[in-house]
Amino acid sequence: MGRDKALLPWPPISAGTFASGGTFLSAAIASLAPFAESVIVVVGKNEPNLAPIIYADGASLVRNPAPERGQFSSLQVGMQEVLNHGRDAAMIMLVDRPPVSSEAIEVLAQAFAPAVTAGKWAVVPEFGGQHGHPMLVSREMIGAFLKAPVTSSAREIRHEHEDRIQYVTVDDPRTCTNVDTPEDYASLTS
Repeated sequence: MGRDKALLPWPPISAGTFASGGTFLSAAIASLAPFAESVIVVVGKNEPNLAPIIYADGASLVRNPAPERGQFSSLQVGMQEVLNHGRDAAMIMLVDRPPVSSEAIEVLAQAFAPAVTAGKWAVVPEFGGQHGHPMLVSREMIGAFLKAPVTSSAREIRHEHEDRIQYVTVDDPRTCTNVDTPEDYASLTS
């Protein structure tokens, strides 16, 4: 992308418009806050740029001491922090996706407790046959993430426990929208 995706303006800026002051990060915090007791953001070397946004939006941060180990190491740091806060479930959202609708999060939140009662470890949104984020995970899935080698990926761990995942259809394409290039970002304004 060439820049920190957490700092991309949200809503997107199209030609001739002015920035609203929001970012992917601030919008993600705002979208999760009504559904979570706390929002924890994992940061790396970008901490100085992200901390003011995180604190201004009422979230907390935890620093990945070795972000060069990759995205999965940040997930593990975040999951450990969830357990450190005495919680046994988490909602996981990536920074390279635009924030999802509150309706989609509500659908996932409503599905989570019944799914866990039925022996599932996670609820994952599905749109158009694709799986996305945010994922809601139980203590069992948190444990699976934490026990995995740092060279793993969340997708690998999810696939290892496929029988413990409940996919929930949502009506929000942003659950499956990655923003990896300037063209991906520009497509959000069209």
